[in-house]
Amino acid sequence: MAKIKKKDVSGQKIKVPAETAVETDYPVFCFRHLQTYPKEDYRFCADFIVRLHKISQLTWSQIAVTQKHGFGTEKLPVGQIKVQLPNFVTPDVTHLTVFRATGDNRPFLGLRKGGIFHIIFFEEKFGDVYDH
Repeated sequence: MAKIKKKDVSGQKIKVPAETAVETDYPVFCFRHLQTYPKEDYRFCADFIVRLHKISQLTWSQIAVTQKHGFGTEKLPVGQIKVQLPNFVTPDVTHLTVFRATGDNRPFLGLRKGGIFHIIFFEEKFGDVYDH
């Protein structure tokens, strides 16, 4: 039986490929382009923050396979939005992504760019941003 010669690899740096798929990343929520603000229901805001924390514990891949009325998403064509879109939403954008902001299914909408989800609208009351 032939003897296998072992190569000394101590002291050599091992190159680990950079993660390229943002689907394994956790979402980062950005409020820079937020267009709607709470007017009456501050309890909604507290519930919304709790929901964001729970969603941020999931990867984008996990979010993609979760029910839309849970912690998942759905797409909404921009033509169904009743309020004016900010300049941040360019003409090539055809839809916004909808998450549920609270357990009662009130939504928040935004645009994902890489691992960052830019929150643009949330509905304090159903129908403020789009007809359901």
